[in-house]
Amino acid sequence: MHPLLRLVRAGNLVVAFAGTFVAGLDVVPLRIGFPFATALGFVLAAASTTLVTAGGNVLNDLLDRDSDRVNHPDRPLVTGAVRTGTARALVVGCFVVAGLLILPLSLAHPALPAIYLLAVAGLIAYEFRLKATGLPGNLVVAGLTGAVFLYGGAAGGDIVLVVPFVLMATLATFSREVIKDMEDLAGDVDRRTFPRTHGLRASGVVARVSVAVAVVLSVAPFFTFLAILSVAGIMYLVSVGVADALFVASVAWLPARLHWEQSVSKGAMAVALLAFLAAAVR
Repeated sequence: MHPLLRLVRAGNLVVAFAGTFVAGLDVVPLRIGFPFATALGFVLAAASTTLVTAGGNVLNDLLDRDSDRVNHPDRPLVTGAVRTGTARALVVGCFVVAGLLILPLSLAHPALPAIYLLAVAGLIAYEFRLKATGLPGNLVVAGLTGAVFLYGGAAGGDIVLVVPFVLMATLATFSREVIKDMEDLAGDVDRRTFPRTHGLRASGVVARVSVAVAVVLSVAPFFTFLAILSVAGIMYLVSVGVADALFVASVAWLPARLHWEQSVSKGAMAVALLAFLAAAVR
């Protein structure tokens, strides 16, 4: 993979784009159909999400170069495959273009620029202040992941409907962030992460509780907008059941098998995205 694609973490960008677009589809179900302008709005919002995510990933690598020499020595900024100046310009460019993309939507959907500004502010606050604080930093990252779906809901004109998905994504990401801190314990010498201050066992408990709450919330759509015996309801039930099983597996052996656990958690998020898409065919 090209160093710039590795720097922005291209795989994460695909998920960010899809998450925003799928959340928009959940608000405007596929059976209803939607005009070109609505589809274009979803694309613009999803592209904006993707660029904010890319900028945040690059900023993270810029500020994590010292710890990455231990934890991730193959990162492009560590190996010199991408220059520091190039990375800085990329961060600014991504954030600026992301804001410009949603300007045409801002009058009709004023929540979009508000979420955009909060997301960029959250990313900057995390990287410069909150990253070293442990759980508060993990919560910010988790909230930013949930905001991907909130952004799509805002583009579709209904934030409330996607709240269950936002909470599920936030809690699942929070669990994975804790697991990642457990895995990176040796290299995080300059950070007061929860595993460093409270140990691996307590961190495993936090990750498990977060997953447990996310699994409970996964049935919430059946109490709001999704009929369990409908085609969409059955598709959602099956796919979210698989995702829930994977999330449970991602915390089952903690604090052992840390890299495997966080990889399973990442895979579970992709399956959960399919579940959210299933809800759009109602």
